[in-house]
Amino acid sequence: MNRGAECRLFEGRDAGGKDGTIKRITQYLSPREIRVVALGKPSDRDLSSWYFQRYTRHLPCAQEMVLFNRSWYNRAGVEPVMGFCTTEQYHEFLETVPEYEQMLVRSGIKVLKYYLDISKQEQKVRLKDRFQDPLKQWKISPIDKQAQKYWEQYSQARNIMLARTHTMLTPWTVVRADNKQAARLNVIKDMLFRLDYKGKKEALVLPDSDIVFNYAENYLLNGMIAP
Repeated sequence: MNRGAECRLFEGRDAGGKDGTIKRITQYLSPREIRVVALGKPSDRDLSSWYFQRYTRHLPCAQEMVLFNRSWYNRAGVEPVMGFCTTEQYHEFLETVPEYEQMLVRSGIKVLKYYLDISKQEQKVRLKDRFQDPLKQWKISPIDKQAQKYWEQYSQARNIMLARTHTMLTPWTVVRADNKQAARLNVIKDMLFRLDYKGKKEALVLPDSDIVFNYAENYLLNGMIAP
């Protein structure tokens, strides 16, 4: 059993703040026990393998924490919107991912899934800054240029993903991330709040429920999740 193994998934739109949030989480932690996984474009071998295989090899062992900067949920967001997978592959993923995550939890791996949610206007501002700032241009990808164009399609894919893969064992935690500093601070608080450790003061690590909250369908209707 992988007791003490911690797995954190960070999903969200392009420029949603995943890189910055993960950097703030890991900057004062030991690199011996903390790993960040940000996989690139799948190879031909990856494409011919079981979909979850390339992610499974990066899962944590006991006393390790792995943070996925984008994860297997590429198949529920980027891939169907941009045409990188077939309709059959997409539906197969939605059917099987709860079972895959259930196996991880039963093996002793604690899985937390964060979706960093931003508004269309905030994404527009961040992408413009990314294209203009030479220190951020390493983040630019061809997909970034399509983000605003396909905003509605990404919203629909997000809504389906949250509805189909939010389970009791591995629920989705939504983070309202238009305010970068508030989002990062409250994600860290949420992670600490869920951990057991000596000297824990719950009042100090209780996250703001207006910024970090468990997914519920009504949040798609009342503005808590960006349309």
